[in-house]
Amino acid sequence: MTWTQVYDPLNNIWLSAFVAFIPILFFFLALTVLKMRATIASFLTVILSFIIAITVYDMPTTMAAEATVYGFGFSFWPISYIVIAAVFLYKLSVKSGQFNVVRSSIASISNDARIQMLLVAFAFNAFLEGAAGFGAPIAITAALLVGLGFNPLVAAGLCLIANTASGAFGAMGIPVIVAGEVSGIDPMTISKLLGLSLPFISFAIPFLLVAILDGFKGLRQVWPVAFVAGASYGITQYLTVTFVGPELPNITSAIVCLVAITLFTKVWQPKEEMVLEVKGNNEELDMKDLSAKKIAKAWSPFIALTVMVTVWSLPVFKKLFAEGGPLSGTIFKITIPGLHNQVIKGQPIVPEATPYPAILTIDLLSATGTAIVFAAIFSILYLRIPFKTVMATLKETIQELSKPIITIMMVIGFAYIANYSGQSSTLGLALAETANFFPFLSPFVGWIGVFLTGSVVSNNALFGSLQQITAEQINVLPIVLVAANTAGGVMAKMLSPQSVAIASGAVGLVGRESELFRFTLKYSMVLLIITGVITYLQSILIT
Repeated sequence: MTWTQVYDPLNNIWLSAFVAFIPILFFFLALTVLKMRATIASFLTVILSFIIAITVYDMPTTMAAEATVYGFGFSFWPISYIVIAAVFLYKLSVKSGQFNVVRSSIASISNDARIQMLLVAFAFNAFLEGAAGFGAPIAITAALLVGLGFNPLVAAGLCLIANTASGAFGAMGIPVIVAGEVSGIDPMTISKLLGLSLPFISFAIPFLLVAILDGFKGLRQVWPVAFVAGASYGITQYLTVTFVGPELPNITSAIVCLVAITLFTKVWQPKEEMVLEVKGNNEELDMKDLSAKKIAKAWSPFIALTVMVTVWSLPVFKKLFAEGGPLSGTIFKITIPGLHNQVIKGQPIVPEATPYPAILTIDLLSATGTAIVFAAIFSILYLRIPFKTVMATLKETIQELSKPIITIMMVIGFAYIANYSGQSSTLGLALAETANFFPFLSPFVGWIGVFLTGSVVSNNALFGSLQQITAEQINVLPIVLVAANTAGGVMAKMLSPQSVAIASGAVGLVGRESELFRFTLKYSMVLLIITGVITYLQSILIT
């Protein structure tokens, strides 16, 4: 028995959109005004969305329940798997005692916390986003900053905001590639258009990060390094997305940025340094003892991580797991009974009636989490970490992340109800009704998509086609709005409940997710509005 989505159940798109927006509005208020724990707020949001799905949208109760369970499943694999593996790897570095060398090697570039933050939260974060994505970069870099002495809340917030520069091209450009698939537009063409806007935002991010960390006084003191970081990253990003494609801009930009900052700080250091006190194990290391061999050994977990996730992202590696490939048997596809292809998408979300698949993929070897696990195994063997320590660290990691994982589970469950019931599409269609103003609001659709799903990839799969169809109806070049869907979505990553839960778990802020949510809210909205203005101008100038 099939069920066709209805996008205007109340016969008034704005009234329908208001009802569809109630769970999101509640979640906002629960975290910001009521200051609820994220676990409770997300659970109540699931209940609200479920009730709206079956009472307002007339979605069969069993389908709504199955969509929720499907979301729960996806939250465990691959998302929670990646987060647990990433935090476990970081903790192994700490337990082995090698993190003191990592910290000292970063300090050898500069003792200044603002410069260290740019190296880790901005550049290294972007590199990991380009190779892995799906929350791992935020978890690892936020934990690294805490190890360097940063306040956990500030560390998590800075890493979430810094991720804005690289989010559009995460995991080897998958968001742009998916946008091309659902819209029928060449990904290279989308990439080039994004190159006209995102590099400017990337250039501004280092200045914003420094200002958040140390105010305008700090910005005056280290603006030359922020300029070098933003310019080297932004220019490289523009050149890569314009002439190479969407797959490598995070990798190339991050490497150039890291090298540029390192070389620049050899000839320039701020007159006043911002030095943080490191709590816990803080063994002082003589800089003369920091041989290349010691530094390489200390960084080996993260070097192994980089190598593994890069290999996992290579086309030749992915072919091993493709249908008919020698390792395709390691991928298990579980269809969700009663939901798979039973929900039918309709116009104008898609050109013609299309079954909505519901398949949970368990990719045992090809998952990004497995790449991180292999990096952890290498680190255990290479650093000779005792088995007892390994098991204690794993137990500690799982215990610390248990509540964030519950939050992630609830958030993804809500996202899947919203997507399968049509609530997400109602919100997008309501904004599309704004006609001539829609180019400005187009990024807001992408923002909603990422807020709901936590993924720019999922957002493009959800709303890419809607953006294209709407563009044709209002006589705007489709590529402008399809690109805006990605650009706007990136601005929600720092605020997405999924990202907030991951960051909170990584730095030990379980139960304080609402503080982190409020920390990033204003920056997300300001950047979103800027993206809307850019898109509106592009809709006029690009014909």
